[in-house]
Amino acid sequence: MNPLHTVMLLAALVVLGVWMASLITHDHSWVDRIWSIVPAVYVWVFAGYAGLADPRLNVMAVLVTLWAARLTFNFARKGGYTGTEDYRWPILRARMARWQFEIFNFFFISLYQNIILLLITLPALTAYEHRSTPFGVLDAVIAVVFLGLLVGETISDQQQWNFQKAKRAGGPEFRPRFLQSGLWKFSRHPNFFFEQAQWWTLFLFGAVAAGSLLQWTVLGAVLLTTLFVGSTVFTESITRSKYPEYVDYQATTSPIVPWPPRRAGKASVAA
Repeated sequence: MNPLHTVMLLAALVVLGVWMASLITHDHSWVDRIWSIVPAVYVWVFAGYAGLADPRLNVMAVLVTLWAARLTFNFARKGGYTGTEDYRWPILRARMARWQFEIFNFFFISLYQNIILLLITLPALTAYEHRSTPFGVLDAVIAVVFLGLLVGETISDQQQWNFQKAKRAGGPEFRPRFLQSGLWKFSRHPNFFFEQAQWWTLFLFGAVAAGSLLQWTVLGAVLLTTLFVGSTVFTESITRSKYPEYVDYQATTSPIVPWPPRRAGKASVAA
């Protein structure tokens, strides 16, 4: 077997495992629980097949492991491993017939999302196939950029954690009702931006190794971005139904990419 066959086999087992777990437990958040783990495993498979002797693959594996550790910690402290289901799935189940949701569960939640988790790691395949390309200055720059994005995501998640903690302590009268300061002043979802940007950055490792940006393994980053766009639209529709003033926040604040806030509706944001 080559490394691609190995990670494809692992991915197939993961798909089967999370799908069966969802049927047994009637909990559809099993993909969320493995989301931060399996990409690191896949990249280490490629590094392992290279005998842990390729500096680029080793750096990629270490960086993705740091990403995995941070995201796992953040997910765990929010109770993600205690059996708490993603709040969006009960809402979606209520909008669909049972058979419709079960089809959605297999093809989107279990299968499609795991395909994306596999694809975002495949720049490691490109790096593996071009192991003869030495690790250079561009690789070092990309690694630093990845670490900077990792720090940005850590800060944005910590700001959200601090806000939610203060909100719980403040009770129903706490204002504002959603986070609008710090990095969240410049983006409605700064954590989403940094998350996606890290995988675009990982793609660049493979592109540098191959000597060209024209690599099919960019598909993982593209599909991940598409997934986040759809998820953001759905999440914000729920938020607007809970907080009418969120419309004003949307009018002033960039949806994903951090950007100085606009003036329109500015006075209403703090309402």
